[in-house]
Amino acid sequence: MKGLAQLALDGDILLTQHYPAQIAEDLILGKIDVGLVPVAVIPQLKEGRIIGSHCIATTGTVASVCLFSELPIEKLETIYLDYQSRTSVRLLQILLRDFWKKEVAFISPTSSAYIDKIEGTSGGLIIGDRALNAHSRFSFRYDLGEAWQQLTGLPFVFAVWIAVSPLEDSFVSKFTRANEFGMNNRAAIAAENTGLVTYDLYQYFTTNIDYQLTDQKRKALDYFLSLCATLPPLPLIPEPKNV
Repeated sequence: MKGLAQLALDGDILLTQHYPAQIAEDLILGKIDVGLVPVAVIPQLKEGRIIGSHCIATTGTVASVCLFSELPIEKLETIYLDYQSRTSVRLLQILLRDFWKKEVAFISPTSSAYIDKIEGTSGGLIIGDRALNAHSRFSFRYDLGEAWQQLTGLPFVFAVWIAVSPLEDSFVSKFTRANEFGMNNRAAIAAENTGLVTYDLYQYFTTNIDYQLTDQKRKALDYFLSLCATLPPLPLIPEPKNV
């Protein structure tokens, strides 16, 4: 966001930040014109189009999108879903069906309190900083980026920049340069945020995450969306109440 923050200071954009699922909802409702959104929302954006040449992707281990549990995956009966990303939920569905060959029921919580309920036959999908902080907390960790790569041989694209309003080419060029500025300053950004998570942020920004939207990543994105179209509805069960 370093480069985009400068665009905001220059008055070119009004910059807002939120978790991925909320950004997607704001884009669908027309509250924002451009957003870095989970790719699973793309089919819902009839007027949306990908802009720029950057994304949030991984070519293997992503570290920040994982299924955590105290028992091996074959013993899980329920999985708590992370409410912050639709794409990660769809990816988990695909991997459970096609990679792990495992059927479970899903629980959709409304806050991060579900993390404390990951025990016994209940696992949990955790994304973002909370996932980076959970690496040493649970006995089992299944990295969804790594599992996708093993299943398909492809990278995985989690989010892309989508515009739902017409944009001038000059703005798109400036926007792309702003993103590139951030990519070129990953080491400094990692240093500035040291201590926010227990995971090595330099490794995360420079190794786990890949930011270039290449032709291969577009192919992987199209394949993922085609698999999403084959998914059944989520078999949700009510979230257990605290006693």
